[in-house]
Amino acid sequence: MARVSRRLAVLDIGFDCSDCSGMLTETMTLDPVQLTRQLIDIESTTYGEGVAGAFLAEFLAARKFAVEKMHVASRGQDGATTDRFNVYAGIAGERPDVVFSTHMDTVPPYFASSEDDEAIYGRGACDAKGIIAAQIAAVERLQARRVKAGVLFVGGEERDSAGAKIANLQPKGSRFLINGEPTDNRLGLASKGVLRAAVRAKGKMAHSAYPELGDSAIHKLIQALDNILRIELPVEPGIGPSTLNIGLIEGGRAPNVIADQAVGQVMVRLVGSSEGTRKALEKAVAGLAEIEFTLELPFLRLKAIEGLKTMVASFGTDIPELSNWGEPLLLGPGSIHVAHTPDEKLSKRELFEAIST
Repeated sequence: MARVSRRLAVLDIGFDCSDCSGMLTETMTLDPVQLTRQLIDIESTTYGEGVAGAFLAEFLAARKFAVEKMHVASRGQDGATTDRFNVYAGIAGERPDVVFSTHMDTVPPYFASSEDDEAIYGRGACDAKGIIAAQIAAVERLQARRVKAGVLFVGGEERDSAGAKIANLQPKGSRFLINGEPTDNRLGLASKGVLRAAVRAKGKMAHSAYPELGDSAIHKLIQALDNILRIELPVEPGIGPSTLNIGLIEGGRAPNVIADQAVGQVMVRLVGSSEGTRKALEKAVAGLAEIEFTLELPFLRLKAIEGLKTMVASFGTDIPELSNWGEPLLLGPGSIHVAHTPDEKLSKRELFEAIST
């Protein structure tokens, strides 16, 4: 994170870089490894991130931040298990020039933290609880050098960006937003968009011994999804292709019953406008199923900063839903290749580099 802080003079927010070298030897005021593990050990799968928010609000208040909670409403069907809220923390009465932000929620399944000499392990290690720890440490260092900086931690990023949408209604006037996702401490030049769709097929129940008396929704869905997998997706020069995943299939009643209903969940990572992809999906399912587009986040090109290594994020982020928080940059420790896997981890070297490089 302080990689960007060393470039804040380039962004013209009044950062005095004459003593940047001191940031490399300055005694840490918190233990980012311990904080990462504390956060991992709080289960915060999407819709249950309230406990993590409560911990962070108390932790930041104890470190003399002015803390604000932003309530995130829960719908009856979303499976919320705790009160949900974002956490903003800064200097009381101060408009921040730069805000560091990431998300508190994780994907399932939950598993607790562990560590060895090289890495921290556990759900959320790199996506994004280690990033939370790095951002807090980086902001404390910036504040010590009189940079007007704050942190914003939101819920719901892994599903619908619900927390970011609420935060965008309550901006703090920041000029720059540094959004944290696992980029191996490289600056993201672009972030793919997201188009999520539910494909629903309907049929008629019957005894499986007499399939002619029924109409299988599952058979229809399989045909529709096969058509979807055959779609030729767009490619953006310098960025790469759109990608598509069928992540969830549900349906039927029993093996000996012709299925009357079935649904598949599809996610496309966009590299441009969604219009052509929407039309292709609608054509693929025509006559077999209905399609409902449940989430869209746009493809974005982002700012580069001279001297920083770069990458293109094939994943989506909260950035499109935080447009009122300043010009966005995308940066964080950890590899997206181990996020959402049973092997999720964060290199301790990368964690400290994010804070102190």
